[in-house]
Amino acid sequence: MPMQSQNTFLLLLLLLIKFSIGPSESDSELYWKCSNTFSCGANISGIGYPFRGSTDPDYCGHRSLVLRCDERSNATTMEMAGLTYRVLEMDQETLRIAREETMSSACPAVMANTTLDYSVFDYAATCMNYTFFYGCRFDVDPEAVHMTRVACGGDGGDAYVAPWVVPPPPGRVCGASVVVSGALMPVDKPLDAKELGEALKHGFQIRWKMESQSCGDCRASGGRCGYDLAANKTVCYCPHPPYISHSCAPSSPPTSKGNTNTARTIGLFVGGAVLAGVGLGWMAFHCRQKRKQMLSSRTATKEVTSSPSTKGLLSLPSSNSIPSYPSPKSDFGRGSSYFGVQVFSCTELEEATNKFDPSRQLGDGGFGTVYYGLLSDGRVVAVKRLYENNYKRTEQFINEVEILARLRHHYLVTLYGCTSRRSQELLLVYEYVPNGTVADHLHGKRAKSGLLSWSIRLQIAVETADALSYLHTSDCIHRDVKTSNILLDNDFHVKVADFGLSRLFPSNVTHVSTAPQGTPGYVDPEYYQCYQLTEKSDVYSFGVVLIELISSLQAVDTNRQRQDINLSNMAVNKIQNHTLHELVDSSLGFNTNSSARRMVTLVSELAFRCLQQEKDMRPSMQEVLDALKGIQNEDSNAHKVEIVDLFMDGDAGLLKGSTTPKSQDSLP
Repeated sequence: MPMQSQNTFLLLLLLLIKFSIGPSESDSELYWKCSNTFSCGANISGIGYPFRGSTDPDYCGHRSLVLRCDERSNATTMEMAGLTYRVLEMDQETLRIAREETMSSACPAVMANTTLDYSVFDYAATCMNYTFFYGCRFDVDPEAVHMTRVACGGDGGDAYVAPWVVPPPPGRVCGASVVVSGALMPVDKPLDAKELGEALKHGFQIRWKMESQSCGDCRASGGRCGYDLAANKTVCYCPHPPYISHSCAPSSPPTSKGNTNTARTIGLFVGGAVLAGVGLGWMAFHCRQKRKQMLSSRTATKEVTSSPSTKGLLSLPSSNSIPSYPSPKSDFGRGSSYFGVQVFSCTELEEATNKFDPSRQLGDGGFGTVYYGLLSDGRVVAVKRLYENNYKRTEQFINEVEILARLRHHYLVTLYGCTSRRSQELLLVYEYVPNGTVADHLHGKRAKSGLLSWSIRLQIAVETADALSYLHTSDCIHRDVKTSNILLDNDFHVKVADFGLSRLFPSNVTHVSTAPQGTPGYVDPEYYQCYQLTEKSDVYSFGVVLIELISSLQAVDTNRQRQDINLSNMAVNKIQNHTLHELVDSSLGFNTNSSARRMVTLVSELAFRCLQQEKDMRPSMQEVLDALKGIQNEDSNAHKVEIVDLFMDGDAGLLKGSTTPKSQDSLP
């Protein structure tokens, strides 16, 4: 018997022996060893899986959800990213925690930022990130920029605390900084030290992301939940065979050790008999197949060598060695991947989203609803469920898969996979981006947090322009650029999303003739009038995004005066009338900070150029990116960005004589 066949036979033998003998003694004890629940003090009691106590075995709970109890103070703590947190409250899905050192002092003792492991946790409710600045020298009054002075004592001295996460703006020079999360407090005035201390001691809410359906099924079947460290997933421990399963099937547990030994003996006998039969059958089959292969090989060699057309070709590799790529028109529902992305079943994604539980809904757009999901392999994802499965939706679905599968960029959302286009549901699976959209932070549910400082807004503009420039060099037009399609991670870095309307753009043409599509308020007026889609259509939409970043206003708002309903019209009119200060968000320090005023003015002029009605008057996306980087680096001369004083009468550089874009209050 060949060596490879002998190895296969031995592997089969070992597997049969393992299954014949049955579970090990340790497997049968898992159920009993994971019977404890965690309790500590009056507030924390009866806590079970996915949490475990520090004295429980590792396999009884998730490695990141280990609770410890201080018997002297009855305080519950847990470790996260190297820091100790006090657990203040727990319920079925969330817990409220605070950094341990802030329970006795408003100043953090450890110079490390509050950081969540986003594969396990996410913020459950609005919290505030407080930045402590140490060793600062100020050119302005700290209270004027809503900073609180806290006496920390020791070598650190005093700290100045700002209720946001930003580097020190101009006017401050600081030696060190650290970010600490706490309760949300008003930011319209500086907090005093006592209020700050209470906000940090109150803590902030987080939720764990572990899938709960499998554990619920396990408990319903009489089992106890545990954690498979190797497979990184929930398992079910049962009091009777099978001791480890997805759920515990009804069965009578063994009543005595004698019965267990008897069953094991019977298992050995049956396993040995099965092994002998399988072994003999397998050997006979192997010999027969080997003989067929030898005969087939001789026949094939004879035919090939006798054919004049194949002489000299025997050294070519077989077709199996040539990589094959799926055709864009192929039915990708039959395979396991399509253009390199995974094909999921609807059942997998229903389980991942808890049957599209409304409480897991992340967003609701024009083409579908997005849900928070957790895959069986532990990946946290966003699942987009298209509204209806018709020809138009299928076309958009395939279009988005094909485009995102061929694009890779830091600031583009990653597509993990999709369902088959022939499945009952059209579903797309993306990486989960946890911090909402730019629209949420500007004028949505997160707008009151005050986290979007000018430096962060400018960074968002640069990264979005970088992503769009990459798309254009990749012969792709997004066609639906807007703030609700720009996602943010927890460090406020950009992920441009939603490519359902995007078009691949042939490099040898000037435009594509197609019916206008997009979102009112963002659509290029020339595209709207002439049905000619170009790269400059994205530039126009991005100009609207720039104005939103400056003003924090919505692109379309029917509550504004008629001439201002469309934000692009409103912006152009105010710029031409030298009243930019009426447009800018007052929180950006436009009237009090000369540096902020200068940079906002430059960005508004760039937005004005993007909003020109004629596409040939607009810059390219690469030119926009270069200009924004120049503004960010305060190096306007390098990119020939002209500084225009929009508050003085007289000429306004590029602004003079420009035409106002027409309104697009509705689309067909």
